[in-house]
Amino acid sequence: MCTNDSNMSSSKDYCSLVCGTESLDFSGDAVPCKLLITGDTAFPVLVTPKRDVLIAASRYGKGKVVVLAHEHYLDIATSMVFLKNAVSWLSPHPGSIIGVKSTFDLLANILRASGRNVQIGNLTPGLGVLCIDGYDESQAREIITFVREGGGLLIGAQAWHWSYSHKENVLNHFPGNKIASVSGVYFTSDYGENGTFTLTKNQPRTPIFTNVNFSEDLKLLLNGVSYLDINGDSYPSDLLLHGVLTFPVGLTDNNGCFLGGAYYGKGRVVVISHEYFLYKPELKTIILNAISWLDINQKQIIGVRTDMQYVKEFLERENVPCQLTNLVPGLSVYCCDSYSNTEADAIHQFVAEGGGLLIGGQSWYWSSINEDDDVVSDYPGNKILNKFGITILDRTVNRGSYKAISPEEANEQYHFPRALCKLQDELKSSDELKPPLSTWVVKLREDLPAFMRLPASPITSSIQNQFIEIVQMCVPNVSKENPVSSSSKQGLLLSLADECCTVSQAFDDSDIPPPFIVEIDTSNTVTQSWRSTGLYLAPRNTAMLEFPLSAVVHGIQVQVGCQSDDLSSKEMLSRAPVVVQKMKVIHQKVSISCFWGGLIYIVLNENCNLGVIPVKVHGAEPVPTFINGKSSHESWLQRTRHLPAPWAELITDNIILTVCSDAIRSLDDPEELLSFWDKVMVAVAELAAIPTKFPRPERIVTDVQISAGWMHSGYPIMCYFDSVKELADLNFIRTEGFWGPLHELGHNQQKSNWNFTGTGEATNNLWPLYVHEKLLGMPPERAHPALKPEERAERIREYLRKGSKLENWNVFTALETYLQLKEGFGWEPFKRVFKEYQSITNVKDDDTFKMNLWVEKFSNAVETNLVLFFQEWGWPIEDSTRDKLSALPVWEDDPMKPYIAAMK
Repeated sequence: MCTNDSNMSSSKDYCSLVCGTESLDFSGDAVPCKLLITGDTAFPVLVTPKRDVLIAASRYGKGKVVVLAHEHYLDIATSMVFLKNAVSWLSPHPGSIIGVKSTFDLLANILRASGRNVQIGNLTPGLGVLCIDGYDESQAREIITFVREGGGLLIGAQAWHWSYSHKENVLNHFPGNKIASVSGVYFTSDYGENGTFTLTKNQPRTPIFTNVNFSEDLKLLLNGVSYLDINGDSYPSDLLLHGVLTFPVGLTDNNGCFLGGAYYGKGRVVVISHEYFLYKPELKTIILNAISWLDINQKQIIGVRTDMQYVKEFLERENVPCQLTNLVPGLSVYCCDSYSNTEADAIHQFVAEGGGLLIGGQSWYWSSINEDDDVVSDYPGNKILNKFGITILDRTVNRGSYKAISPEEANEQYHFPRALCKLQDELKSSDELKPPLSTWVVKLREDLPAFMRLPASPITSSIQNQFIEIVQMCVPNVSKENPVSSSSKQGLLLSLADECCTVSQAFDDSDIPPPFIVEIDTSNTVTQSWRSTGLYLAPRNTAMLEFPLSAVVHGIQVQVGCQSDDLSSKEMLSRAPVVVQKMKVIHQKVSISCFWGGLIYIVLNENCNLGVIPVKVHGAEPVPTFINGKSSHESWLQRTRHLPAPWAELITDNIILTVCSDAIRSLDDPEELLSFWDKVMVAVAELAAIPTKFPRPERIVTDVQISAGWMHSGYPIMCYFDSVKELADLNFIRTEGFWGPLHELGHNQQKSNWNFTGTGEATNNLWPLYVHEKLLGMPPERAHPALKPEERAERIREYLRKGSKLENWNVFTALETYLQLKEGFGWEPFKRVFKEYQSITNVKDDDTFKMNLWVEKFSNAVETNLVLFFQEWGWPIEDSTRDKLSALPVWEDDPMKPYIAAMK
């Protein structure tokens, strides 16, 4: 969620409006209507217990507007304190002349009595504030200009009575809406709540208004349209329709939106999420309908931006009068793409005052080349469209031909404001999500994070904050013992909590201890490397990090959290799917928070080399950390291991172990443990034939749940909490072994040049075999129970009985091939072969080629012809390989001979 000065400004405005007023009387026979507010400057002043807005305020251009939901309340004694505040707030300067409609005698007299210069009548030159009802549109254009140029407007009306005798759309045609709507405030035909209502100390929250029916609009837009064909080479973006006056026109089968409409002020907007679709032949009817809908029967000139000749030619072929032009007076519709915001202010005014905007474009390409920017707020088109309640996202929708929305079923379609409103209601209940919301969950999971990143406005921020509070109250406590289904409401809450409730806000540095200063070595030669800070950020807190100027905009990131596995695909969840937050360092000061808390890291890109930089970290706490060769053993025993942070790190040159702090509270000798791990990593490097100093330390992180397997390789290697004894209990390791971590370290050493089908879960096991033998003196059968001699023998016999087919050659069967080589020739040939492979290039991605290359290289390394041995294992040996190795002696001690003989 973004923050800016608009929220602070509206809060101050609210205080000015309600100063000295505790309540307002909306009882009696005068029934108000509900007000609808939208845009980025409007805010509610009075919201009833039933969540009806009866008073709203806004800004337009240089001026201000206050709207009451019935004109009666502009001329009653109980409103006068508030109305005097409103007139003061609306006045461009203290001596402004106040114009008051002749029917508001009491208001005029009260203002005169307070020293105001009051003029009775309609809008005339020289006024500073105009006080009117909303039933006369004869001066609408002049009043709008008056406000835009700095005047203040106080207007009251209700539209429910008007709607009884008029079939026209209230939002467009009610006289008051032809004036007030430019500021984002509309009168509606819905009854508002009667009563005497207390004004809140702080600005009230904005309710989501979902009663607008767009079926008539869809009838016009989709007239003659059965399907919307977006097949072809163009990839459209997905549209987020977050404004209450937006509506989908084109949806995919999974609710992706590629065509949307909106009302804004007196005007209209249509957005299509690829500019090619503006003149795509298969979309001709919908585009022409859109032009007609946007024109609102003005039948004036359609303007097409000067660089969009193809659109002009398309329209002219259909006899639509248009001209190539920038946005100029006299146009009724303006067509442009979304790749420039140079005309943003002019477009906003054009639409607000009755123009129609047809705009097309995608944002995924822009996002791919502007990685340091947020597409939601920084993409040029969104700087135009966010104000209208539409955002072009950087994800794409599936191309295809999609059935047109039925206007009669429009209110049953996915629409983000409606879905969010339903979600907030259902989150408060104990029941599971019900249709249609339950069918919208996937789309909500996609849209909510984008909505939470929208630039701040009084309405958007209010809705964001309401949702945050609901989610924070409802997030379930999950664990290994108490998991939840990912498809349940609790699963949805877990997936939304961090994305929607993590707010990178201004850091409050009052009453906090001095910052920690950490030295970060930024030299990095490999793909992304984490640098530990030794600090922890508590859940729902915010940390602020200060970087030297030299570190800004170098691809450096701040990361909170070490459990980097994404569990979104899991059916059951023992933790939230994503518990890591990242923030790019694009300013010297970086604020970051994470709903779940976590260890703080500095993440470096490949080839980063800024030397050692100091980083000040505010708002964090130290974690139990022991760095072998640097940390004090005495300090560890007396203080460090007892630090309250829940995660601990044990660090040595080539590996970092991240475990629960409870697992190391009783660790008395971290030096002995890490010295052992030093030897482990040297052994890993020896077998891989690589330098014993790794380019970055390997990392192993424990977690309550991981994305795959009992452990899995990668950076970091992930494992369950139960595996901590294989990491941090040296006595257990020495007696029972630690196959799992070594298995994953082996995966990290596997290379595609010498790996092929069947070896994925086999050759990596050479590393646990090597380390167990070299460091613990454990033979294979003690290192892993599957390697007991009798099990090995039976596995070979079973493989041969099935015909030595490579489809059965995998895991321990495949490992047996390599284990026999080791037992016949030792470990040194493996080291020589792995070393040789490091200089081999252009290895074909073909199993037969790779297998023959391995046979050749290993045979040469042991100076023995191994063709028959590998052939007995079913490898596809080529004649060329036989010829190359024919001069070498055969392997007389081939361990497969007895098994082959027994089969005959």
